[in-house]
Amino acid sequence: MQEPPVRIGVVGTGFVARHFCLELAHRKGYRLGKVLTRRPLGACGEWPFKGALTNSLNELIDGCDIVFECTGDVRHATETVEAAVAAGRPVMTLNPEFHVTTGSHFVGKGFVTEADGDQPGCQASLYEECVAMGFEPLVLGNIKGFLNRHPNPDEMAFWAKKQGISLAMVTSFTDGTKLQVEQALVGNYFGFDIAKEELAGPECDEIKETGNVLGAVAEAHGRPIADYVLSRKLPHGVFVVGRHKPEQQAALTYLKMGEGPYYTVLRPNIFVHLEPFKTLERIVKQKTPLLHNSAKPHIGVAAVAKRDLKPGERVERGCGSFDMRGICVRIKDHPGHLPICLADDVVLKRPVQKDAILSLDDVDLPATRALELWQGVERAALAEPKAA
Repeated sequence: MQEPPVRIGVVGTGFVARHFCLELAHRKGYRLGKVLTRRPLGACGEWPFKGALTNSLNELIDGCDIVFECTGDVRHATETVEAAVAAGRPVMTLNPEFHVTTGSHFVGKGFVTEADGDQPGCQASLYEECVAMGFEPLVLGNIKGFLNRHPNPDEMAFWAKKQGISLAMVTSFTDGTKLQVEQALVGNYFGFDIAKEELAGPECDEIKETGNVLGAVAEAHGRPIADYVLSRKLPHGVFVVGRHKPEQQAALTYLKMGEGPYYTVLRPNIFVHLEPFKTLERIVKQKTPLLHNSAKPHIGVAAVAKRDLKPGERVERGCGSFDMRGICVRIKDHPGHLPICLADDVVLKRPVQKDAILSLDDVDLPATRALELWQGVERAALAEPKAA
């Protein structure tokens, strides 16, 4: 007897959700359930599957077997994931912001995994491939094409329009916040450290040289690291730097991997809306997560002032704003820091200088479930013995 199709409930109606659903319509064994949106249903005129739209979280959950959350909104994702886990639904996300803020709370309480397709999931998948081939990973690497920590609003508006994505998204990509979030997530899951706050991020246009530079950084640090390379010439992808056994050196040199001791395995493409189908197969067949933030993370993403902030000023959003950006820090080194992904609708209580890390005590921020869960995650992280 043929198995009924697996119903996928989607949270969000943005770029990823739209193009994922278009492909889902062609996949045997799967069927679109409901699509949760916070917009009025009549305002979603461009959405291709209007009959699936709902404003009801309960309707979404009741009509699906797996939830796919891809909003990028931490507060909304936290509430959605909590309800889905309580209902016993597996959750797949493309939302690293959620994971590095409240995702650790759900580890061990239900099935929650980040998907393949975005840079963190692609690094996790590549890590598995490298370990299967016998490599000892030393660096989980992201490739950044351009970085401007203090971008111009007019330039960001131009690129947002040109690329068809939101101003907040293009700004968080440009100032490095998104990358810092992504590397915190993979570092936490695999137990990799950061070599320095905000990461090392060398500039390099040759992938083997990148591996040599970051491999040496990891060796000097004494622990594997999550980091990135800045290059306009390298592909839009991710990489793993690792060692291999001495008896493999001649073979790896013949295979154009260089003479070692560091070998760089490159994944040159990112198919953000198509690769989650691999994770769906993993959920259905293996029932194991690809990636999450670990129950007791050691890396956080702290909010940093992009300009001098004055008491009484209101900041509507942290990620993707012209007021703040996010950087990787060790949680134990900055207890009480303001997570960049919680820095929405905050009011400054005291002055904060440009490029300073903000603390929770610097701001008044809304009492949300996400804040409550983050405080629990931080307590668990601070209770862990400090790494050497």
